[in-house]
Amino acid sequence: MRLFKKCQSDTIEEARRYVSNAKDTLRKHGHLEEDGTAYRDRKYVRAAGNYLWLGVLIALDVVFHVSEGRRTRPDINDYREAVSDRDKKLLSLVNIGYETIHLSMNYDGNQSKAVCDEGFRLSKEIIDRCERMVS
Repeated sequence: MRLFKKCQSDTIEEARRYVSNAKDTLRKHGHLEEDGTAYRDRKYVRAAGNYLWLGVLIALDVVFHVSEGRRTRPDINDYREAVSDRDKKLLSLVNIGYETIHLSMNYDGNQSKAVCDEGFRLSKEIIDRCERMVS
């Protein structure tokens, strides 16, 4: 059992590394506009959103094992179904995170600093909640 807990802890740390990579990407390459309200380059916002969402999925998989034993790639509804059975607050965070991190940042490349800040906040909150569930 101790080995399993260690492995879960390592995976949560891996999820946090993705968040750290997202921060580094925006800090090094995102370049805020002079007024500080938006990033200049959509490409790096998309990259950061991708890192954040992957970190969230890694943390969710530690708790819910959605990807295990599947022949096809899980989609958001698979995660929603797994989470809804156990934690309604986390389900709400996942739904909002999906819209903010995956769709707005990753797909749309929304350059608003406020949207990006919210994406970072949500990813941290989801990962922290998953960590508490495996502790």
